[in-house]
Amino acid sequence: MSEEIVYVDLKFQDSDKKENLQTSDKCGGKVPSAPSYSQHKVVLILTVLCILLLIGLGVLGGLFYTTLETEMIKSNQLQNIREELQRNVSLQLMHNINSSKRIRNLSAMLQKTATQLCRELYKNKPEHKCKPCPKGSEWYEDSCYSKRNEYETWQVSEMLCSARNGSLLKIKNRRVLEFIKSKNLKGYWLGLSPRTKTLHYEELNENMFLSAGFERSTYDLSHMYCGHIEGRYVYYSPCTNKKYAMCVETASTVQVESVLNDLPEERK
Repeated sequence: MSEEIVYVDLKFQDSDKKENLQTSDKCGGKVPSAPSYSQHKVVLILTVLCILLLIGLGVLGGLFYTTLETEMIKSNQLQNIREELQRNVSLQLMHNINSSKRIRNLSAMLQKTATQLCRELYKNKPEHKCKPCPKGSEWYEDSCYSKRNEYETWQVSEMLCSARNGSLLKIKNRRVLEFIKSKNLKGYWLGLSPRTKTLHYEELNENMFLSAGFERSTYDLSHMYCGHIEGRYVYYSPCTNKKYAMCVETASTVQVESVLNDLPEERK
């Protein structure tokens, strides 16, 4: 009897399980639980944020491209301006250089013309104010020739000329040689180096002045011989003898104003 009751219970339980299985099969398996409202809200927010991020990136990309294009245009314009300025500066520099050359050429031409005019005025008036030499001296080529009244030894005469930023008479070329010969000077010391031995005489020429100049610290002039001019010849006497001196100085530059201010009205 008891066995029958157990059998009936098991059968009833089996029937309940079958009904549950059938019910699950009809619904398509186990039905999951429905998502909550908060999960839907998070998904929506993330979606909106992604869309906004994409839109922002697009806007930034557009702004970057527009800004880059604008800056490139400005850079090209600045480069063109720079190149134009460089061309203008180069042209101005060349113009200034050419102007400076023309000014120097004109200045040199004006100076040459003033010197020539001064020489013409000097011929008629030896002490004309345009003369670039001290008063009482004679102007020839680019030098001034001054006769000294002192009657002194060679060394003292040389010192007198040095005090005037000049030297005793020297001849540097054939033109000056002919000029000095025409003066027929006699008894004037020459700017020749002293000798240890005397010579009777020799003809005056420009080559004898090519030797080294006098250095007073290296000579004992008490037993040496110095040259002096006698017309067309050079004689040698003891340097302690006394003679006259002619000093040679470099002529100053002719002042253009001194020539222009003294020209006759019809020549100005």
